[in-house]
Formats: sequence, C-alpha cells, structure tokens
Amino acid sequence: MAFTNQAATEPPTTITPRAGLKKNAIGTRDIVFMLVSAAAPLTIVVGIAPLALAVGGVGAPVIYLAAAAGLALFAIGFMALTRHIQSYSGFYGYITKSLGRVIGLGSGLTAWMSYNGIQVGLYGLLGIQANLAVKSFTGIELPWWLYAATAIGAVWYLGWRGIDVGAKVLAVLLTLETAIVALVAAFVLAQGGAQGIGFDSFSPEAVFSPQFAAVLGLGFSAFMGFESGALYREEARDPDRSVPRATYIAIGFIGAFYAFAVWVIVQAFGPDTVQDFAAGHLDAGDTAYLMAGQFAGEWCVNLMSVLIVTSIFASQLSFHNTINRYSLSLSREGIFPRRSGRISPRYNTPSVAGVEQTLLALVLVAGAALLRLDPFTQFLIWTNTPGVVGILLLQTLTGVGVVVFFARRTGHGLRWYVIPSAVTASLIMCAVIYLMVDNAELITGLPDGDPINTALLVIAPLVFAAGGTAAIILRRINRPAYDRIGHAE
Repeated sequence: MAFTNQAATEPPTTITPRAGLKKNAIGTRDIVFMLVSAAAPLTIVVGIAPLALAVGGVGAPVIYLAAAAGLALFAIGFMALTRHIQSYSGFYGYITKSLGRVIGLGSGLTAWMSYNGIQVGLYGLLGIQANLAVKSFTGIELPWWLYAATAIGAVWYLGWRGIDVGAKVLAVLLTLETAIVALVAAFVLAQGGAQGIGFDSFSPEAVFSPQFAAVLGLGFSAFMGFESGALYREEARDPDRSVPRATYIAIGFIGAFYAFAVWVIVQAFGPDTVQDFAAGHLDAGDTAYLMAGQFAGEWCVNLMSVLIVTSIFASQLSFHNTINRYSLSLSREGIFPRRSGRISPRYNTPSVAGVEQTLLALVLVAGAALLRLDPFTQFLIWTNTPGVVGILLLQTLTGVGVVVFFARRTGHGLRWYVIPSAVTASLIMCAVIYLMVDNAELITGLPDGDPINTALLVIAPLVFAAGGTAAIILRRINRPAYDRIGHAE
C-alpha cells in the first residue's frame, strides 16, 4: 500500500487519468458472457457440485435456486444504487459513497484480496484438470503447476489485449461448456437415469435438512463474480441499461443452469446412492466424468476433459479483468502505487495492473509447488475460502449501504420494494456467512477446531480492518488523500 507525499499537495478533487479505458467496447451480451464465465458453469458441475452432493445430499440442486433468489434480492438494491452513484470502482466505490471512506477503504482492499484469492486458487484446479486431459490423450503426466503457469501467461495476454477481445473468447468458451452439459443431460434423461426420472431433490425432506443448511454457502460461492458488471461501466455501452440487464440475466441463467445440471447428476446415480457415490469420488474428482462415460460414451468424457480446462480458463480471464479494475481504482486515488494505474496506449487496458496480478499469481503458484501443497484440497481451498468470505462480507455491506444511502436521500422516485429487498438480502448474507463459519470443516476437510480453519476465516476481516485503519491514519496525516478514497472516476 503506498501513501505518497505527492498526495499532500494535491486538492481533494476527482482524479482523471490521461488515458482512460476503452469506451463503448462492450454491450449487454458481452457483460453477460463475462459474468457467467466468472462463475464457470462446467467447473462447478465437475469440480464443486460433487462436494455439494456429498455434504448436502439429494437436495443439493436447490441450494443454487436459493442462492439465485437471495442474490436477485441483493441485485435489486445494488442496481438501484448504481443508477444514483457514479462509480467505476465496484463494491469499493459504492460502499465508500454510501457508508463512508473508512468502511470504503476496508472494502476496497477486501475486494482486491478476495478476487485474487478466488482467481489464483483456481489455477490449482486448472492444473489438475489439464493434466488429466493431456494424460488421457497422450499418456504423458506433467506437474500441475506447469499447466498453471502456461495459463497465467495466456490470461495476461488476453487481458492486455482488451476487454472486447476477452469477451469474444469468453463467448465461445461459455457456449461450448454449456453445450456439453446440455448434451450429457440429454443422454441421462433419455435413458431414464439410474432409477427413473424423479424430483426427490425438491421434496421438503431434502430441502429442510441440516445438511442442506450446512452446504448453502457453496451455492452462493458458485455465483462469485456476477456482481462485477458494475466494474465495466466505464467500458460499457449505455451502462445504466446494459449493466443491470446483464446482472439479472446472469443470476437467472447461473441459478437455473446449476440447479438443472446437479439435478441431472442425481438422476444419473439415483437419489438413494448419489450422496455416498459423490463422497467416495471427491479425491478423484471424476463424478461428472463417470456420468458422461456411462450415459454418453468415452468420446464425451474426452471432450468434457478438454472443455473443463477451457471453462476454468474463462473464469480466470474474467476474474483477472475484475482484479485489474480494482487495482486501477485504488491506484487512481494513490492508495496503490500510481504506476499500477497506467493505461496501455495501444489497447486502452490497465496494462501495469495486469502485469502485477500475473506476477502475484506466478509467485503463489510457485510457492504452492515448492511447498508441495495439494493443488485442490490445500491450494484451491486455502485461497478460495478467504475470497468467498470476503465477497459475502462486501455483499452484506453493499446491502446495508443501499438502505443507508436512500434513507438519507429522498426524491429519487425509488420503488417501494428496493429497501425491503436490500434488508432481506443483507440478512441472508449474514446467515450464509454464519453457516460457512460454523461448517468450515466441511469445506476444508480439516477437523473442527483446526487452526487453519480459523486462519482462513479471519483473513478477510483482518484485511478489512487494516483498510479501515489505514483510512483513519490518512484522515489524520494526509487529508487530501483521505478525501479521494473511493471517489476517483
């Protein structure tokens, strides 16, 4: 974190960089592809849904519908806020302008940490799946970190080339991964599954079970990145219309897609046995592959093994773009070094921020390789967990910010349901955070009370507290810099 002396001589006004991001580069469709790609549909179906089934049982498909409903309520207030607050800083800007600079800077650093944790951790899963794919075709087995390093370089290049180029790549990859899930589902349903087609997943016994509540946090974590559309307002065409539309479309699609795909897995193995089957194959990570092989054939398994890699890659690229724009916002205000905010004159992208995020990913992957961490149970889980907790914390604060902002201001022509939706969404987020904390051992696989569980859960609150403390210090020693927190456009 850099608090420059230069800031002390500058007036507390909005900073506008010489070169801005590319204007009118993306529309509603492009934003939808980026938001849904961040959620990585095929990645969830192959890598995360079996964990939801192993812990939550036959009712696991409903956690995604419940999460979609809760996040739709959140989006109502969030999108209302975006129409009245001009900000290109995502959660950071909106929380700052509704709840103040101290909470705002804590939120900005938490957002930056959280998205990095989620993005970098997924390189562990990418390395695993890429190795499986190459091994199945060639018999050659290479270390996971080699594939991860290659993907890191490719993500940097596409991020540097521009948001519009990245959106085109994501559109192709998302279409392919959605098609393979739909194809497998068609084979499973046409053959009647393992025990006939049924709807046990939606029964009261399945939904209102202790296991369902324990795994609800996984449902919300599957939507990570859907809210980042607000970060693209500077580059979007007609952002007041395209960003809200894209956000609602993304929530609806992700919720329906996940619920349907996981329900198909239940049909494939049968509601009486799917929980034990998924639990017995977590280490191998092959539940979805076994389903594809049994009902569609080996060719489908091979195709899926390739598309899961591209699915994770698409998610990495989407999160990379999100992180770069948070770095850009923080650097425009002098919180991060000013060089981090340099814009590529060739492609109008945050080029230095992209290089920095790439180097961070390389360092963390190299560290995991040197320490011989398991790429899934350790590297992925240990980096993703703080990120998911952080995003849920930011969503809660944004919901509170909606209530505070509109309660202080009248005459906005606000629809009657906006504030009740924000209050309800905030309470839901608090409940989900509690459930994640209370059931952390189910996610990490470590014993209850293990200090690693505690460490993973307190990282986000500690980063938030550090940001708030930094803002308080700035207010005392460098008022102009403090005044710029969350207000760079």
